[in-house]
Amino acid sequence: MVARMTDAFRPLRAAALLACALAATLPAMTGAAQTPTLPQGQAQAPAQPTAPYTVVETGRSYARLQDAVNAIGDGAGTIRFASLRYADCAIQDYGDITYQAAKPGEAVLEGIACENKAALVLRGRSARVDGLVFANIRVADKTGAGIRLERGNLAVSQSWFRDSEQGILSANDAASAITIDRSTFTRLGTCEGAGGCAHSVYVGDYGSLTVTRSRFEAGRGGHYLKSRARQIAVLDNSFDDSAGKATNYMIDLSGGAIGRIVGNWFVQGRDKENHSAFIAVAAEGRAYPSDGLVIEGNDARFVPDIEWGSVFVADWSGDRLAIGQNALAQGLTRFEKR
Repeated sequence: MVARMTDAFRPLRAAALLACALAATLPAMTGAAQTPTLPQGQAQAPAQPTAPYTVVETGRSYARLQDAVNAIGDGAGTIRFASLRYADCAIQDYGDITYQAAKPGEAVLEGIACENKAALVLRGRSARVDGLVFANIRVADKTGAGIRLERGNLAVSQSWFRDSEQGILSANDAASAITIDRSTFTRLGTCEGAGGCAHSVYVGDYGSLTVTRSRFEAGRGGHYLKSRARQIAVLDNSFDDSAGKATNYMIDLSGGAIGRIVGNWFVQGRDKENHSAFIAVAAEGRAYPSDGLVIEGNDARFVPDIEWGSVFVADWSGDRLAIGQNALAQGLTRFEKR
C-alpha cells in the first residue's frame, strides 16, 4: 500500500510543480495592454488592447477581473483566464461563477487581496475554481488567503495555493458544501497574527467538506487542514510535513465530525509547534457528534531520526470512532482519549 500511494502522488505533485514552474515564467498582467515585439524594420500594426478575462457565454473580454464578475452578476457564467500573472482580485456577491484557467497552472493571481482578505472573496450562490494559482497573498491581520469563502458552495480543482498566509479560509454556512480535488497547498499558515493561527485550509461551520487527491506540504504554522464542518471526507491525499516549520496537526476536526478519513499518506517532520498528534477530533469542544467517524487505510510515519513519539488519532469527543487498519510507524500510538 505504501508503494501504491507514493506512486499515486508522484504524478500529482510533478504535474503541479511543472505547471506552476511554467506560470512563474509568464508575463505580469496588471490591466495594461500587451503589445507584441516585431522584427526590426517591420511596420508596427496599431496596438490592440488585450483583455485577459473572457466570459465564455458571451465571448466578451475584460481587462479587470471585477468587471468580468460584475458582467455575470446574479446569473451563471464562466470566466476564462489567459496564461498570465495578475496583480488583481475580485469580489463575488451574487450568482454562480466558474473561474477557469485556459491552461491549468498558467494563470497566477499574485500579491493582491480584495477587502484586505483574499484574491477571490466569494459570497454568491456558488463558485468553481479550476486550474488557477494563488501566490504571495498577505494582509494586515495575517489571514491573507487565495480564497475567502463567506457563503455558498465552492468547488476547487487542479489549483495551487502557495506562499501565502492561508490557502482557503471560509466563514460559516451550514447549508452549503466545499469540495477540493487534485490541488496543492505549499508553504502556508502562520501563528504570527494577533487573532490566532492561520492554516493551509480552514473551513468554518459548513455542511460538508470533501478533500480528495490533493497535496499539503511544507506548512509554515497552524494546521494543514482545520475544519468545523459537520461532515467530512478526506480521501487519497498526502500530508508531507517533512519541510514544515512550526506546524501543528495534519487534520484538526475542531468540533468533531462524521464521515471518512481514508487512504491518506502522512509524514511528520522535525520542526513542530505541536507534535502530539496527527489527527485531532473535537479538540475545541464537541459541536457535532463523531460517532462512526471512519479512519482507516492510511499510512502515517515520521521523517528519519525523530526521537519523540506521537498519537495518530487524539480524541476529545468521547464518541465511538471507527478506527480500522492503518499502517503506523514505530513510535506512533494508534489512539488516545484526551
